[in-house]
Amino acid sequence: MICIAIANQKGGVGKTTTAINVGTALAATGKRVLLLDLDPQGNCSTGLGISRADREHSSYDLLVGDHDLEEVAVPTQVPGLDIVPATQDLSGAEIELIEFEARTHRLDAALARHKGGRWDVVLIDCPPSLGLLTINAMVAAHALLVPLQCEFFALEGLSQLLTTVERIRSRFNPGLSILGVALTMYDRRNRLTDQVSDDVRAVLGRVVFDTVIPRNVRLSEAPSHGLPALIYDHKCAGSEAYIALAREVIERLPKLKKAA
Repeated sequence: MICIAIANQKGGVGKTTTAINVGTALAATGKRVLLLDLDPQGNCSTGLGISRADREHSSYDLLVGDHDLEEVAVPTQVPGLDIVPATQDLSGAEIELIEFEARTHRLDAALARHKGGRWDVVLIDCPPSLGLLTINAMVAAHALLVPLQCEFFALEGLSQLLTTVERIRSRFNPGLSILGVALTMYDRRNRLTDQVSDDVRAVLGRVVFDTVIPRNVRLSEAPSHGLPALIYDHKCAGSEAYIALAREVIERLPKLKKAA
């Protein structure tokens, strides 16, 4: 079971949209995928049509040890795609986790208790911060997928994230790698977009995925219908881009399996 954390401490960069649509595309190839919503806002859960009334158990229950992974995971409308939803309980989790022993390893321990072969890939949708929830995700993950908005301030956030990754590697998870950086909200009409893209590729090279995710109205509309964009409108530019991104993710998975 390969675990990938989708993380960037800057909000509004497309983490949740990436988690939902890459997860959907991976499931379409026959992989058994679990989305783990670790953001207290619960947008990943809402975007897959899981109403708040239906979230009997959540990622909070998983972190505090009240329930195992199999008990909190629920199916979605997408065949082969399950989700561990998030609730408002997760908002206070960072404070509560301070009292736990090995508080940075709560999620890692919960995933380690899962003995079945129910899922091939776990995608963790992280909150827009570098707090204890995101650290738990990084400790549990084999790799990070980093959505990066094509704007100037996003570059500063990327630097902070890479520094945090190095600290996690040195203290908790030496095997943590960066699966790739996905450029999101790309607008060819904006020169700054091209400049940011060029700068990121110059610094990180092949770590950056070839696929870029464009600004696309259909991507924004899909969550309000409780559907991935790939189902809401599979022919739109955003859906086609996420299908291409998923292909690149699949190409890089074998390296993670060897590390795992």
